[in-house]
Amino acid sequence: VQLQAFGGGLVPAGGSLRLSCAASGGTSSSYIMGWFRQGPGGERDLVALISRSGGSTDYADSVKGRFTISRDKAKNTVFLQMNSLKPEDTGVYYCAANKYYNDYRASTYDYWGQGTQVTVSS
Repeated sequence: VQLQAFGGGLVPAGGSLRLSCAASGGTSSSYIMGWFRQGPGGERDLVALISRSGGSTDYADSVKGRFTISRDKAKNTVFLQMNSLKPEDTGVYYCAANKYYNDYRASTYDYWGQGTQVTVSS
């Protein structure tokens, strides 16, 4: 499956963005999907994940109550709605697909999109 993430941009603190991850060459609902953020240190940290059915989600503590992950099976797309953005949310956001595990570790994900830059100004 190929993943393409888009929707990043430059926003002021307190603003909102909606990221999209479009899947092709496969069905995204066959996978657990995650959004990761890569900061200056280079590590990719899990921001949110969603189960195959969409019935279960999980979030990093830093984004709970502000971000919402969802999926549209008909559009084969996963979304990340980001509200009340903070400067520390800045980074490159990647979507990723995991065949087997609801896992926070980037190393367990099988497919990755190309990343989209999110910059939040103070």
